[in-house]
Amino acid sequence: MSSRAGEASSPFRTDPLDRSAVAAVALITLFTVALATSQLTAAKVLALPLPFALPVVGPEITLPGAALAYALTFLASDCYAELYGRRATQVVVNVAFLANFLVLALVWSTLAAPGVDPEVSAAFQTALGPAANVVVGSLLAYVVSQNWDVFVFHAIRDRTGERMLWLRNLASTATSQALDTVIFVGVAFYAAPILLGVGSPLPGSVLLGLGIGQYLLKLAIAVLDTPVVYLVVGTVRNRTP
Repeated sequence: MSSRAGEASSPFRTDPLDRSAVAAVALITLFTVALATSQLTAAKVLALPLPFALPVVGPEITLPGAALAYALTFLASDCYAELYGRRATQVVVNVAFLANFLVLALVWSTLAAPGVDPEVSAAFQTALGPAANVVVGSLLAYVVSQNWDVFVFHAIRDRTGERMLWLRNLASTATSQALDTVIFVGVAFYAAPILLGVGSPLPGSVLLGLGIGQYLLKLAIAVLDTPVVYLVVGTVRNRTP
């Protein structure tokens, strides 16, 4: 294809600042950056203090560092789903799933390559070396929860049209994050250690606290990001002629 033909099919051919095209690129970029970041930060376990103790959870929420970045993928996918439709969003979700393997391959190849300074190499291995149980849990949780998010979002949209964006944003994210949390915690910290022999499975009480803590934070982010979804969608749709 000639460069001129390529320009003719480009979404930027008439306006290099076309809001719809810029938003599509920006949302896909946010989705993939947040997803890659979540892969690289999964090894660090966070302990976020609470102003008061909660039943089961206690005085702090314990969760993987990936949870914060990963929550942004649902913000990006819900905005993208509202603006560009179900099929386009499923393509983004599933291509990004394959990109997970590219991220892991690049990280593993860097860790495997000989380093000049053994201390730096050891630090890289500690910080970036993903455990097999975390990788299996995160990949399985991703492919199930993200596709469920797209399904629920559009199932509600088919019934409400463009109205009640807040409902489909909250319902799709709340249910998909619940699936994501159950699958990730159950596989990474219980099933995979038993089946793969990587580490020891966590006790049931610890699994429950870890899962509830993660989900509460994810649910809070889903509520807080609803105005952002409205802002992004409204900005793209309210284009000046």
